[in-house]
Amino acid sequence: MNKLAFSRELRLLTPEHFNFVFQQPHRAGSPHLTILARNNTLGRPRLGQAVPKKQIKLAVDRNRFKRLVRESFRLHQHDLPAKDYVVIAKKSANELSNEELSKLLDKLWQRLSRPPRKK
Repeated sequence: MNKLAFSRELRLLTPEHFNFVFQQPHRAGSPHLTILARNNTLGRPRLGQAVPKKQIKLAVDRNRFKRLVRESFRLHQHDLPAKDYVVIAKKSANELSNEELSKLLDKLWQRLSRPPRKK
């Protein structure tokens, strides 16, 4: 089995999974997207995506965004702590090239890998 696969166990599948993350998340964001994260007890990171039609109009663009987020998560999964992550697209995410989006995601995954700051 491929160690970098994006299997079903690495996805947030139900509304309960998403609601769990939305309750008390750690946030990392940019003008183009926000990543919410919350610790889980599974020992592995999981990914969910929210890409509203209101933010990114064309299906081809929504699918491109989701594909790039999945690929970035797949490549970083072994460096990420055991948390549930939800990536939320903003309108301006559609303006980024594939390379710019990949670099931005790399930066945000790195930020979420650090322990949260104390308030």
